[in-house]
Amino acid sequence: MKHLQEYRDPVLARRLLAELRTTATAPWTIMEVCGGQTHTIVRQGIDRLLPAGMRMIHGPGCPVCVTPLETIDRALAIAARPDVIFTSYGDMLRVPGTSGDLLSLKARGADVRVVYTPLDAVRTAAENPGREVVFLAVGFETTAPANAMAVLHAAATGVTNFSALVSHVLVPPAITALMDDPDTQVQAFLAAGHVCAVMGWTEYEPIARAYGVPVVVTGFEPLDLLEGVLMAVRQLEQGRAEVENQYARAVRRSGNTAAQDAIRRVFQVTDRTWRGIGPIPASGLALRPEFARHDAAVRFEVGDLVTRESPDCIAGDVLRGTRLPTDCSAYGRTCTPRTPLGAPMVSSEGTCAAFFNAGRTPEHR
Repeated sequence: MKHLQEYRDPVLARRLLAELRTTATAPWTIMEVCGGQTHTIVRQGIDRLLPAGMRMIHGPGCPVCVTPLETIDRALAIAARPDVIFTSYGDMLRVPGTSGDLLSLKARGADVRVVYTPLDAVRTAAENPGREVVFLAVGFETTAPANAMAVLHAAATGVTNFSALVSHVLVPPAITALMDDPDTQVQAFLAAGHVCAVMGWTEYEPIARAYGVPVVVTGFEPLDLLEGVLMAVRQLEQGRAEVENQYARAVRRSGNTAAQDAIRRVFQVTDRTWRGIGPIPASGLALRPEFARHDAAVRFEVGDLVTRESPDCIAGDVLRGTRLPTDCSAYGRTCTPRTPLGAPMVSSEGTCAAFFNAGRTPEHR
């Protein structure tokens, strides 16, 4: 398949690794901020093949994982209502809230349905005018255009019983927050190619200048990531701090302007609390006031929510990149993909799930 098999060529991988070893003269530390990239790195063992001392830090690149606990608890409260059809992508159903998850709620009789696009939820609302249909709209900038189009479509067609529970998060403010941490060890970033396909990379240019940190827009296949690491190391070795684009086959500097226009029409920037990390100013998207009739947070009163994370889970440290999943005493024991204590063990992009599925243990990281 074009743009797939050729980016998994083992001969080219060995050449990139050889060039990386001759280029690197210091133990550089690089963070990838996409969970899909994390899974490729861990599954292919790329982090184990890097030159001695060089380290990949797995950042908060899973939007499912960083969706605030309060949002999950709010979703559970709304989904439990008998007049509600609650819709979501499948990876959100197992994310633990303070007391249970959406899948358990479905098993107890709640009408919780998996959809493949937000427009499926709008269609469900049109077909069920006597029910309220709520879509759990989470994700980075990647999923925001489709969610914006669903709201616009519902508004244009008069589907008033559709609403979205929105918890979008934005990547550049998270990178800024990581660099503002006085204990950060990150010296370069691999930026998520799919986010930049939507937004371009102009937002990363002031970050690179202000913090003196290289940013390389990178794809998701093994050769993408190896070349992205090599490009970052070249910058570090040469004392440069720029934004470069490894993922040229899919990303332009300006991004997708039509998608950006849809986002701006429907959403406004807001402060957001990231699960396990805490509040980050101007790091989220919320529905504009003119779409309040489609805002589930406005339409449904759920009372005061008292949230509580599992005391045995170190997901926050994992998401900040300060600890590995294998540092957690619950990892692989009381916390597995079947019995997750934290979101990073649930999501297909979560770091803990990546380590578990790759067979990583405390003895063999």
